Amino acid sequence: MKWEQLLSLRRFGDTSKRLRKEQDETRLGFEVDYDRVIFSAAFRSLQDKTQVIPLSKTDFVHTRLTHSLEVSVVGRSLGRIAGKKVLEKHPYLSEIHGYRFNDFGAIVAAAALAHDIGNPPFGHSGEKAIGEYFKNGNGHRFKEQLSDKEYQDILEFEGNANGYKLLTESRKGVEGGLRLSYATLGAFMKYPKESLPKKPTKHIADKKFGVFQTDVDSFKQVAAELGLLSTSQSGDIGYCRHPLTYLVEAADDICYTIIDFEDGINLGLIPEDFALEYLIKLVKDSINVKKYNELVYMEDRMSYLRALAINTLISDAIATFIANEDAILKGEFSVSLLEKSKFKAQIQDILSISKDKVYQSQEVIEKEIAGYKIISDILEVYTTALMRQKENKRSNYDALILSTLPELYRDTEGSIYNILLNACCYVASLSDSAAVHIHNKIMGKQL
Repeated sequence: MKWEQLLSLRRFGDTSKRLRKEQDETRLGFEVDYDRVIFSAAFRSLQDKTQVIPLSKTDFVHTRLTHSLEVSVVGRSLGRIAGKKVLEKHPYLSEIHGYRFNDFGAIVAAAALAHDIGNPPFGHSGEKAIGEYFKNGNGHRFKEQLSDKEYQDILEFEGNANGYKLLTESRKGVEGGLRLSYATLGAFMKYPKESLPKKPTKHIADKKFGVFQTDVDSFKQVAAELGLLSTSQSGDIGYCRHPLTYLVEAADDICYTIIDFEDGINLGLIPEDFALEYLIKLVKDSINVKKYNELVYMEDRMSYLRALAINTLISDAIATFIANEDAILKGEFSVSLLEKSKFKAQIQDILSISKDKVYQSQEVIEKEIAGYKIISDILEVYTTALMRQKENKRSNYDALILSTLPELYRDTEGSIYNILLNACCYVASLSDSAAVHIHNKIMGKQL
């Protein structure tokens, strides 16, 4: 893969090339991507979607929104530092094409800002709850009416694929969705493949999938423009990652490693002294012991260690990225950047504690259980009403239910797959509180 292709400024609908040297430096195309994401309705809904603790009443616990903003900040730093080193190694990118190190930062920041935009309510359990409805719930009745890939799309509903759909899907009067640059879309595509075959290799890019069947054509167009290498062996859709995807992933990994751990401390799920000891192990080479000992309040000690830890992992991730740039461009780097970190043992210790004390805490488990029931019930009511509408068997109740759906999701003229996927995407668009509210209404629990 070639950087001059990977950094494409092209957008959906463009009929000619967008050259970097012709860009307005006061409003660079890659920076426009960031603005378009942050002003989108889908991004705003993240303010009430679970990061770790569903429906938390505590102000300082992170939501998907605050998490995404923090990931974008870390991503910008990663992109800028990496960009500077890439331009030093490949000066023609600057001298001939006009690229600057800030371009890399802007691309990674925009992709990182959008990285969770397609996630459903109630965290990752929301994805599993949608799939569970079609695997073991009443949704299983549709299996024989779908192709294998169509069924797999909803059986293992994937927030990354839904995110790509939200960013790129055309609607009446809105062609190409948010019309982001192809470079940003490429960096966003964490798993650049369709849902089948499932995990064809052990490469990190094959771990999940990143595109629904409805979006394969635009997906291929973006990949072709960027020059992503095809990994397909049998005609299925699959590509090597865009190199900057590794930096987007690293930003996410760094943030949830450190900040989910911090949330556990703030909630009292992880004892402060015990937790800070693990963070100190991570930053022992850079900590100013005198300064640290002068900090009186836990919040200040935590803030200091968090900043050091994030900076330490940024430097480490950049070193790994640059050392493996050639392999990454060839599609041969098969793990995440943090997997090769010299701090891997410390990272694993922190993640292990977070899993035990936070992710599997009683509060999280109880709300995830409720989330499964809420999502299943909403899907049952809406898919039943939509299918009856398609079959001209709509009841008065079905008509009332469909009137509560946004018009975007009401169409029953398309295939059964499109109708079911739209129902899933509607549920995924809901915030945690909105899902609870709608469930209470349709179940008759609240007037």
